[in-house]
Amino acid sequence: MIKAIIFDMDGVLFNTENFYFDRREAFLGSKGISIKHLPPKFFVGGRMDQFWEKILGDKISDYDTKALEAEYTAYKNVHRPDYSQLVFPDAKKVLADLKAKGFVLALASNTVRKDVERALTKCGLIEYFTYILTGDDFKEGKPNPAIYNAACAKLGFDKGNIVIIEDSQKGIQAGVAAGVRVIAIRDKVFGIDQSQASLLVDSLTEAVQVIEKEV
Repeated sequence: MIKAIIFDMDGVLFNTENFYFDRREAFLGSKGISIKHLPPKFFVGGRMDQFWEKILGDKISDYDTKALEAEYTAYKNVHRPDYSQLVFPDAKKVLADLKAKGFVLALASNTVRKDVERALTKCGLIEYFTYILTGDDFKEGKPNPAIYNAACAKLGFDKGNIVIIEDSQKGIQAGVAAGVRVIAIRDKVFGIDQSQASLLVDSLTEAVQVIEKEV
């Protein structure tokens, strides 16, 4: 029986991945750094500290990547997404219904806490989550399973009573590595490998319908 659900944020609650890619490309382009050699799906669900080796290749020693990350953080603070325009239309209803039915909800995202809390607060979603874990809390992001192991520990249920809702290959890999069932929102844009998910669905609403049938 499912008692708790862990949500990823970007690509699950918010349609932000295209915005993030365009913003990242614009920033790096301003530094004379191209990412044309990498497909957009490479970046989906990841953190900047995971990308530098592939972005810069054998020129990585020519750059101070920590300084670039700090500059990118400042850039992001100026170029913020309008989360109210990017939230999936069924997100609030899904979360409200699940909470009302007694499910315990957690969020586990590679995104930094400030942006996670801004997005959830802006769209009236933060009240539905008992636990929120973010990229700031962990040395390594997904696909490392640490964030999902920690979320399960906080929830306090057997992993067989928990399900993860994800979209990215990195996120699915993290959930599977943590030993938790993963339902993935089907990717129709980037060509992401979602083959490790136990089930693919077309929306949050469909994911919840599957979960509720098992209660």
